[in-house]
Amino acid sequence: MQKLIEGLIQKNNTKILLVVLDGIGGLPVNSKTELEAANTPNLDELASTSACGLHIPVAMGITPGSGPGHLSLFGYDPVEWQIGRGILEALGLGIELRKTDIAIRANYATVESGIITDRRAGRIPSDESRKITEKLQKKIKEIDGVEIIFAPGMEYRFAIIMRFPNPLPPGSASIKDTDPQKVGNPPLSVTPETPQATKVAKITVKLIPEIFKIIKNEEKANYTLLRGFSQVPDIPHFEALYGLKALCIAVYPMYRGLARLIEMDAPALKGDIKDEINFLKKNYNDYDFFFLHVKKIDSYGEDGNFQGKVSKIEEFDNALPEILALNPDVLIITGDHSTPSALRAHSWHPVPVLLKSPYVLGNTSRAFSERECLKGELGIFHTVNLMPLVLANAGRLKKFGA
Repeated sequence: MQKLIEGLIQKNNTKILLVVLDGIGGLPVNSKTELEAANTPNLDELASTSACGLHIPVAMGITPGSGPGHLSLFGYDPVEWQIGRGILEALGLGIELRKTDIAIRANYATVESGIITDRRAGRIPSDESRKITEKLQKKIKEIDGVEIIFAPGMEYRFAIIMRFPNPLPPGSASIKDTDPQKVGNPPLSVTPETPQATKVAKITVKLIPEIFKIIKNEEKANYTLLRGFSQVPDIPHFEALYGLKALCIAVYPMYRGLARLIEMDAPALKGDIKDEINFLKKNYNDYDFFFLHVKKIDSYGEDGNFQGKVSKIEEFDNALPEILALNPDVLIITGDHSTPSALRAHSWHPVPVLLKSPYVLGNTSRAFSERECLKGELGIFHTVNLMPLVLANAGRLKKFGA
């Protein structure tokens, strides 16, 4: 599909804005999903004049991570381009990665008597996490000739880069996560999944106890769980594929990392939804495509906090008129995956989406919710097909064939 689209691209002056409300999809609690329970007059009015539907990030029944979910939104097949979260986290934190690097996404966690009691260390403040990470960097610089780099992230997250003296063969990062994904379990052992990963696994086995020695007396962040072992991929760039100069507006590092991987501009930002919208306004004349990411909706879903997720949806709805005032030629509002608070996790459920442009039917959905989007003109479709649809509505695709 990308080859086909690449050959049909035509440039113009249209503006495209993709708003990703991370984890927006939900399931009913007391008969209503979070979207249905939220007071969202602006989203509902917009949905009534937009093309609505539900999209499937990977495949039916497959629960996507944030990386695959976003890649699919950008038109990249997430099965073909499987990218570990370590790479995304490191890039998002501004680390310039090399072909000799293995990147790992790490969580601070709380462990008592060898059992995980909190996988996120109580979501410790970012300042506290940074201080602990800086302590690790001062005391651990290399293991068996491999340079170890620690980079502090948001809250309980940080990145670890293993910088080997020479490039590693493909498959060297094929190591299972040490995070069991549930509390009440011990951390998982370091398990290489390919012979090529043995070298990295040996370094990891030595690294984990070294980290533990340093942080074992911390009140909450007394252990670390390692996820997303990964190597730098050779992936096509967004502007080369679509002819769009793109800007990523995201507070959380991993999403900036994903954007940088495909060569979007992705400056470091702080703040909330309003700060992101103000940044959008300041840079609106300088780009063709804008990816604006809103994180906390997903965080509340993962915490099982139904009302917290509702409140963040309402917060975005209150800010939506400022986005509409920019009058983008094509506006898409959706999520990268569903995170029902009823499940406290990402899920396989299709994700609500609306697409506003002058070239849609509209008047098929009365509100922006899972059930109303199901009635929309887009139906249920695979997420990788969203980007061609966006380009067509922006007048950026020529006719195919005679």
